[in-house]
Amino acid sequence: MSAQLAQYLLSGVTIGAIYALVALGFSIIFNASHVINFAQGEFVMIGGMTTVSLIGTGLPLPLAIVAAVAVAGAMGLALEKFAVEPARGAPVVTLIIITIGASIFLRGLATLVWDKKLHTLPPFSGHRPIEIAGAALLPQSLWVLGVTLAIVLALSWFFGRTLLGKAILATSHQRLAAQLVGINVRQVVFISFGLSAALGAVAGILITPITLTSWDVGIMLGLKGFAAAVLGGLALGIAETLSAGYLSSAYKDVIAFVLMLAVLFFRPRGLLGGRITERV
Repeated sequence: MSAQLAQYLLSGVTIGAIYALVALGFSIIFNASHVINFAQGEFVMIGGMTTVSLIGTGLPLPLAIVAAVAVAGAMGLALEKFAVEPARGAPVVTLIIITIGASIFLRGLATLVWDKKLHTLPPFSGHRPIEIAGAALLPQSLWVLGVTLAIVLALSWFFGRTLLGKAILATSHQRLAAQLVGINVRQVVFISFGLSAALGAVAGILITPITLTSWDVGIMLGLKGFAAAVLGGLALGIAETLSAGYLSSAYKDVIAFVLMLAVLFFRPRGLLGGRITERV
């Protein structure tokens, strides 16, 4: 393997892990409520920007991270309580439009609370890159991969071993049956929005030392996270870096949507789904 290819692969896995975290947020809300939350990317922005602000006040980085995740989670709960819940029973398309409106509102609010400049965070464990197969891997990338893996394992335990996690799974499989056995479906949806927002904030905090953050970073990260929910985060990240490296960086932001359209045309039931047959 050439050093150049190794560099593209390592970079792709890092950015793919971030897309995977954002995609997890989409999946949790969709499974609980069948709503695609297009405000998910804004929680990525809120996580990064809030951490930058708190560090600026002199708060230690670990405490700033915890506080930023809590702020984003609270805003996710507020989104469900004051925007989504009042529209309970409305068509799914209406709920999706509500989340798009919430996304626009949160971006506007960010310009008032912060500014339109780029901001960064210090790397969690230094700047010196690690050499692997001739490629340079930033220490922050190890944090991205490690935290993403830890979150995936934690969510696996949460959904498989806790009552709340099982309640969310039951609601996602059959909402009416979950209600009949006594599960508070409204509470499940409420908690799902908070959990999803917290995951988005973690993604934003992890990626800020590498790619910077600003009031509008959530737009593209949210859209790519949605694409990653269809394609897979790691696959999308690697495809992006390979296309940028071997074709042109101008195609980097397009590749996600080209691949998603290809899947929708040729594998509408998913990459691992069965074939759609016409019924007579």
